[in-house]
This record gives sequence, structure tokens and C-alpha cells, in this order.
Amino acid sequence: MGLTLFRRAIHFLDFIYGRSSFDLCVAPRNFERDGYWVSRDYMFKFNNVNLDIWTETYSIGFYLHYLSRWPDLCYVQEAPSGRMMGYVIGKAEGQSTEWHGHVTAITVAPEYRRLSLARKMMSLLELVSDESYRGFFVDLYVRCNNAVAIQMYEGMGYGVYRRVREYYGNLGVGKGGRDEEDAFDMRKSLSRDSARRSVRSNGRDIVVSAHEVP
Repeated sequence: MGLTLFRRAIHFLDFIYGRSSFDLCVAPRNFERDGYWVSRDYMFKFNNVNLDIWTETYSIGFYLHYLSRWPDLCYVQEAPSGRMMGYVIGKAEGQSTEWHGHVTAITVAPEYRRLSLARKMMSLLELVSDESYRGFFVDLYVRCNNAVAIQMYEGMGYGVYRRVREYYGNLGVGKGGRDEEDAFDMRKSLSRDSARRSVRSNGRDIVVSAHEVP
């Protein structure tokens, strides 16, 4: 990883873990149009975002891996005050017609919700997945009991492709034997999938094991 990218990755991690940062990587103000990282000279923390109960958090090595492999699919958004508003991290994966962009994590701080920030960050990730990576679709996993998030993604054009049993764990307490920590694999076709083969209308009825998911 080059020096510039390495510095950006380190400062992004400082940002996430609440350390002071001086060359933070953040999405540009007009990131619906501009898909690149820019530097800011601010000090602020990530805790207002990562303490949300639905937000998955990861190790430093995990974030470094994403920033070194897919820096153009990782964005943060800040308020004019410099306070953290939200972030999205993603990657490109798969083979043949399964080549796609994947949303690993997206979250918005509670005080900045209902401002369409998630929609804007998702639109940018979809744009890069479509035009730069030439993926057939974008997908994400969401807990089956997270009704608010499911409704939000459906409003963005995502549909349930399948239900993945025990994707988030093995509690065995779900209705009808389905674990409450199952996940919905939700997908949205991109321009390369003109026939829309990567989506289906009966996805909630298709149940697979977590072992069947790459």
C-alpha cells in the first residue's frame, strides 16, 4: 500500500477509534458527484456512530484491509462542525455474473438520521460498483428483525434475494425454528444486469444455510 493511502488508512482508523486525527479521509461535500477522498484538518470521534446497537464494529486490521483493497468504496460523512455523521464501507467480490459490490457496513449517527444521508452514501457506493467495478448488482446483509433497515433498503430499490439462517449467530429461538439472528441477503441490480437475473420476487421464501454463503 502506498504511503499516501497508508496515511489515509491510519487516520481513518484514528477517526473510528476516537483518537485525534489531522489528515482525515472523508467524502467530499458533493460526494454524489465526486467519488474521491479529500483531507480535512479536524479532531473528532466516531463513538456517536459506532455505539448504535445495529452497527457492526470490527478490528483495526479489518478496516485497514478494506482501505487498502477498496479505498473507493469506503466513505465517511461529516457535519460542518466536524462531527461524524455516518460512514459506509464496501468491497467488490464474486465471479462471473456474481461479480458485485457488497455493503459491509453502513450507519448514520442517531442525531443525523432522517436526512437521507444513508441514501446518499449508498448511491455513491452503487455508482462506483457500477461504473468502476462493472458489477452486476450490489448486495448487503441485514438482520431479519431489523424492520426499519429493511424498509429503508426496500425504499432504495433493494429486494430480499434469500434468507440466510444463523448468519449472525446460533440462538435457535426464532419463530418456526428460524433463528432470530437470521439475515436477509438483499440485492439491487446494476446496469450490467439488464435482465435483472440477480434479483427475485420470492426471496423471503428461499432459505439457505450460512455455510452456503461465500
